[in-house]
Amino acid sequence: MPELPEVETVRRGLNQLTLNQEITGGDVLLDRTIAYPFSVGEFVDGIKGSAITSWYRRGKYLLAQLTPPQAKTQGKHPNFPSSPSSPAWLGAHLRMTGQLLWLHRDEPLHKHTRVRLFFGDQQELRFVDQRTFGQMWWVPPNVAVESIITGLAKLAVDPFSPEFTVEYLAQKLKNRRRPIKTALLDQSVVAGLGNIYADEALFKSGILPETLCTDLRREQIDLLRTAIIQVLEASIAAGGTTFSNFLNVKGVNGNYGGVALVYNRTGEPCRVCGNVIQRTKLAGRSSHFCPECQH
Repeated sequence: MPELPEVETVRRGLNQLTLNQEITGGDVLLDRTIAYPFSVGEFVDGIKGSAITSWYRRGKYLLAQLTPPQAKTQGKHPNFPSSPSSPAWLGAHLRMTGQLLWLHRDEPLHKHTRVRLFFGDQQELRFVDQRTFGQMWWVPPNVAVESIITGLAKLAVDPFSPEFTVEYLAQKLKNRRRPIKTALLDQSVVAGLGNIYADEALFKSGILPETLCTDLRREQIDLLRTAIIQVLEASIAAGGTTFSNFLNVKGVNGNYGGVALVYNRTGEPCRVCGNVIQRTKLAGRSSHFCPECQH
């Protein structure tokens, strides 16, 4: 499943390629990909004639601010609006296997293509999704985004937000009698973090994944917060991780997987101490760790 670095990589690519170009139309090939409106025709009519001012990321959600054709020349909104009075928005969540690809319209259709958004110069943005769990939304003008894309309201602060402090993380983990690895996957604790980077951050901070949140010392939480930011920054710099089918908007694989510290390296030597990387399961999810470096 794409995590924060992969979604951030896609966001940056979309901002380079898709801005300030009129959306001339669209084609929905799988109706259930459109989470809102419930009418596919209304979705296409809603985005048609708009232009994308900028793409934003909230956790693992992608949000494009839409500007009507007559307002294209106006400056872009500098921040994600919190007021219910706002422009229209296009939202997307890649879920497990979703891809947003910027392609020429003559490019042969992949069999898992779910939505096509048409732009000028015969370009299009395709939503390709093998497992069909991905979703897209059109949020009409003057409607609160969180009222339509309800998952946004449940998100914790972003790891790159100034609000993601040691105090914040300590408060979120306080009194939680569950493994730290499980807590890190909870989007109400840290937004955007998933299985890959939770494993990587726990390794860098020297914490075993099954350690209970209530047993963590303040200095461990400090190390963990720093490690989370570091592994996310490293993966973004590498263009994300490709362990299954992640591609950026140009169809290129991410490179972080080749330098992962523990994730997906069961039975291989630790890059730090040489001990064998082990794997366990917590809440049905695999966790990779080094028994020597983590304790």
